[in-house]
Amino acid sequence: MPFLLRKLKTGFLFYQVCIISIGGLSLYSMSMTLRSFQIEEFSGECPKDVDSLFGKMINESPKPFFSRIDTVSEEVFKWWKPIQGSKENFTYYKMTVEKTFQMIPPTLEVFKPSTDSCRTCAVVGNSGHLLGSRYGRLIDFHDVVIRMNRGITKGYETDVGTKTTHRVMYPESATQVDNTTHLLFFPYKIRDYEWLRKVMNPENANKRISQGVKVTYLSPAFMKYVYDVWLGKKGGYGSTGFMTVILSLVICDEVNVFGFGADGDGNWSHYFEKFRFKGLGTGLHSGKREYMTYEHLHEAKIIRFFKKL
Repeated sequence: MPFLLRKLKTGFLFYQVCIISIGGLSLYSMSMTLRSFQIEEFSGECPKDVDSLFGKMINESPKPFFSRIDTVSEEVFKWWKPIQGSKENFTYYKMTVEKTFQMIPPTLEVFKPSTDSCRTCAVVGNSGHLLGSRYGRLIDFHDVVIRMNRGITKGYETDVGTKTTHRVMYPESATQVDNTTHLLFFPYKIRDYEWLRKVMNPENANKRISQGVKVTYLSPAFMKYVYDVWLGKKGGYGSTGFMTVILSLVICDEVNVFGFGADGDGNWSHYFEKFRFKGLGTGLHSGKREYMTYEHLHEAKIIRFFKKL
């Protein structure tokens, strides 16, 4: 599979902004606090492998996506089943997945392999602290831009950019997806597969996902791996955003994370909507543990974590 053909890169590459003028070439180090960027090119070399605890944790990853060939074991199913209250048995689960694959075949070509350059990935969360960040141009400059669930760009282009190559989604946070975007489907329960078949049925006049959209299914085995290895079995299970960041470490060469964490008032708000209720926290997810992991990955130069300005 293409994403497994690449040698895993767990290092980190600091960006440099190259501004070319008649008088010559000037290089400016990119600051975490800069509000505007003039970007012409990234540095050309891939990050080097890092022999670290984080590198070993990444190397423990199972195949992130699954298909008819790479199926899910009954042991993993038993862990996955209670996450959001699925009650059906393993036989019904396998039948449901097979029916979904027949209608919507999984594509494992998430990112085409690159042999001569680094694949830079921006993982863009929905935190309210993105407002006023002016990170839009920087986000759009990445090869791959992964957005979360209902994260929109219209009206917020200056802060979050316009480019979306991949969208992570599950039914409760679904948004419109056109055929220019690759859908990374995160199924938390058996009914999620049934929902996907419904919204992608050509006979459904109200379908929210366009025909021709490529769909890749996150494996429950990867969900379990994130929970066991990265969260130390803390909380109910990993949040969509956290699993996406860990996933990006496996399939990208360079990872930069935007829009994660609480806003200035300590609320886990979204930049595109106002919550009526404050202090909602992170529910079943271990928000503090996840945020601390982002900070540790940043300190270890595995990712670059762009916090609120």
